[in-house]
Amino acid sequence: MRLSDLPQGTPAVVEHVQDTHASDSIAQRLRDLGFVPGEPVRVVACGPWGADPILILIGSTRFALRRAEANRVSVREGAGS
Repeated sequence: MRLSDLPQGTPAVVEHVQDTHASDSIAQRLRDLGFVPGEPVRVVACGPWGADPILILIGSTRFALRRAEANRVSVREGAGS
């Protein structure tokens, strides 16, 4: 499942971040921010009518991501957070 599709408040765990090309700076930045395999994550809030941004809680830190960025993160629902 993609992080962008995770229902609000549902606990999940990061599986991986998808690279779209060899030196994908956005995917690397997501990993640098803590979107690494095994890290607990949940969607805290979404923009109006399900729009951007999405407020994400990963570990104990909150990030606002665009849906396009959250769509790069694969998660496994219901584990560990």
